[in-house]
Parts: sequence; structure tokens; C-alpha cells
Amino acid sequence: MSATPRYVLALDQGTTSSRALLFDRDAKVVALAQEEHPQSYPRPGWVEHDPEAIWRTQLRTARAALRDAGAKARDVAAIGVTNQRETTIVWERSTGRAIHPAIVWQCRRTAELCERLRRAGAERLLRRRTGLVADAYFSGTKISWLVDHVAGARRRARRGELAFGTVDAWLLWNLTGGRVHATEPSNASRTLLFDLRRGRFDDELLRLLRVPRPLLPEVRPSCGLFAATEPSLFGGPIPIAGVAGDQQAALFGQGCFEAGTLKATYGTGCFLLLNTGAKPRTSRHGLLTTVAWRKGGSTTYALEGSVFVAGAAVQWLRDGLRVIERTADVEALAASVPDSQGVVFVPAFVGLGAPHWDMEARGAIVGLTRGATKAHLARAALEAMAFQTREVVESMEKDAGLRVRELKVDGGAVRNDLLCQLLADLTGRRIVRPKQTETTALGAARLAGLAVGFWKDERELARLERIDRRFDPRISRPERERRFSAWLRAVRQVRAG
Repeated sequence: MSATPRYVLALDQGTTSSRALLFDRDAKVVALAQEEHPQSYPRPGWVEHDPEAIWRTQLRTARAALRDAGAKARDVAAIGVTNQRETTIVWERSTGRAIHPAIVWQCRRTAELCERLRRAGAERLLRRRTGLVADAYFSGTKISWLVDHVAGARRRARRGELAFGTVDAWLLWNLTGGRVHATEPSNASRTLLFDLRRGRFDDELLRLLRVPRPLLPEVRPSCGLFAATEPSLFGGPIPIAGVAGDQQAALFGQGCFEAGTLKATYGTGCFLLLNTGAKPRTSRHGLLTTVAWRKGGSTTYALEGSVFVAGAAVQWLRDGLRVIERTADVEALAASVPDSQGVVFVPAFVGLGAPHWDMEARGAIVGLTRGATKAHLARAALEAMAFQTREVVESMEKDAGLRVRELKVDGGAVRNDLLCQLLADLTGRRIVRPKQTETTALGAARLAGLAVGFWKDERELARLERIDRRFDPRISRPERERRFSAWLRAVRQVRAG
């Protein structure tokens, strides 16, 4: 490493693509490379990735970002890693080869196992110890499925021949040439195997889900030195010093360092995280309790609400109904009418996430009249994001015992000004959109940069933040409540089947 490195490199491994971003000392992006990787759907409800494709695309994008900036390994102070969470990979320690395609967080193949756990009364234990619910979303049942369905895998796992990891651990293994098998608490807390309060994998949970302990990675702090990369990858070693799951990284990237601060990321789905400080809060209103990050010897926790369908509803308008040609067209179409004319769209394509957790619910459009047009439907799709956001925010307020007055937003969907205004109008809260919309990658970069002294502390990071625009509510409270009541009625219809 040079005496004065100029950059931090963030590796942002997502569900559909791998990205690499170089940040300078002002936390500005100086280079970005992105490459899609293939999705596989071997059966209805099953979703898989090729682990080798994940690694190849991530390595190529990292090299491309360095090349585009004219940077060498010595110019990079550290690497931060952020990743699609819950996606599960098991590989051979001797060869580094995966024994099966990665089982993606969206995959529902273990839904029946989760139902058996619920019938056996395990839900309370899982909720109390992990902060999660018995759902196929999380990694634990995926691991159990893999070692049961790949020939000889359970026996080999018990002998210590196999390794499990979420995508962060898979990247760390490959970046270090197989020297490091590790994860950190924000990813570990999404496995159904991690005791939130003790900060370690739990033997009782391992027995419950029938997961052999020798599979598991070491759990290290989110902000701290993991190792250096294999020198041959980038022409010299680069310290890997920050790791966090994508939504927790976005929370850090948005500067939500204090308890009571909240961010929402809008992409295919929507993920809201509320920083709850040094103690985990058990949710009584349909939310998840999770680790935000571990840094400087202390752990920060968060409440999370996961909305399964947000931007995906707009994609459906584009690809399924073909009422728009491009996703960006939805803003102008929705803005061409003053309101949705009573049309309510509940996009429960794959069930409802927080705060309902109703996997049997399915999407519906209600309130249709002869006067309804595609413009009203487009507006209703944007309003659905706002209504779902409000449901989660209000659940967070009840669990945390506070009032949220400001919501920081990020993700591709919030480039849409109309969506941001609808979020303000229909939640009754100020919406803050940053200039730096790459908040997930920025969070990983910040964690890594802090660990190696590239940035001094969180106060310095806060001074570097820039706001693009603030959106305040424009409609009256009675109008807001009338429209929200219509949404709640539609949700009840969907849940009634």
C-alpha cells in the first residue's frame, strides 16, 4: 500500500449483478463497473445462482474499476464488501468448488420445512433467540436442505470437509485464496442460527435445524481487518477491512449512526431498517430484529421491515401488462392524473412481507371503474410503495416507542420525484434523498475506510454527506387517512383469500 492511498474499493455483490465502486476521500464515486450474472429457476418457486459466476463477475468488475481509474493495488487503502443476504453456498475446503448452485434468498424450496418448524412450536425460540421468523427467506433451512440433498454432504460436513457461507464469506474465501473462512454479525444474524444477544452461533439452533457446526465460518467484526487479498488478483495485496449485508451497509451508508434513525431502500423490494442502538428490540408488530454492524467492540442493532414487492410492481406494468416501455416511464404516466381515482393495487405477487408475513396472500387490484385507465394503475403502483412503507414505519414506532419524523431513502426507484412526494404525502413524514445514491456500496466503503484510518470517524463521514432534495407532505391529514383506510381494506381482502 502506498504512503497516501487515494481510494477505498467497495464490492457490491447483488441478486442480479456484481458491482465494484472506487470512492475517493470525499466519498465520491470515481469509477464504477457492473456485470450481470445469470439467474436460474429450476422449479416453480426455486431460485439459484452459479457461485463461480458470482466470483468471476465480482473479480472482473473490481479489476475494471481499478483500470478505469488508472489505479493500482497500492492506491487502495482497503476493500469493503457488501452482499445479497441469506443466499447460501456450500463448498469443498480442499478445492474451493461449490457442491451445488447457490440457493438464493428468494427461493421457497424450504417452505415445507419452515412449516414443520412452526407446527413443532419452534417459532417462539427462533424469534426470541435470532429475532427472525421461521421462513424460507433465511439461510438456516437452506443449509439443512443442501446437506440432506447432495449425496454424501452431511457426512462430509461433519468431518469438516465442507464450508458454508453467505455471499460475503464466499467472496472472502476467494479473495484470500482460501485462507479466510469468515463472516460478520449482520450476515450471521440472517441465518436462523445466530444468538443475537450472545453474538455467536447457537448449539440448540444448530440441532433444531440439523446443521453441522464444522460448516460454519468464524464471526468477526464488520469493521476491522479480515485479511489481505491474494497478491495475484490485483497486482498486490489490498486489505479487506469492512463487510456488511446489503441493507445494513445501506443503513451505514445513509449515515444512520444514531438510535432512532431510519432508512428505506427501494429496488425490487423495499427494505426499511431502524437503528435501535446497543440493545436488540424484540418486535411485537411483525418486524425482524437484526444486527446492524459490530464495530469498535460494540454491536449496533436494528429493526427491519421487508416489503417483498416495490419496484417489481412497476416491472410488472412494463413486462406483464406492457403499459409502459421503460421503467422510468411510470413517473410521467402516473403524473398525468391527479390521483388514482380510487384504484388500489396490492402487489402481493409472492405473499406479503412485514408486518403481515402472509405467504398465502396474492396480488389484487380493487376499486376499478369504467373510468380507470393505465395511468391510474401506474399511480396506484407507486402509492402501494408508500402505503407499505407507512405500515412498516408505524410498526417500527410501536416496537421502538418513538416517532419517526424523517425517512432517508435510496435505491434506483427514488430517482422518481413523484414516488418521493407520494412517500411524503402518504406516510406524513419528511423524505430525504441523498446526492450519493450508491449508499449500499458507500456503507461497505465507510466500514473499511474507518478500519484502516482512511476516514477518521463518523463525524467526518457526516460532514461529507450531501442532500439532493427533501420532500415534505402536501396533502391534509384527513385525506391521508382516507386513502390509507382504503389501502387497509384492500389488504384485508387480499389476506381473506
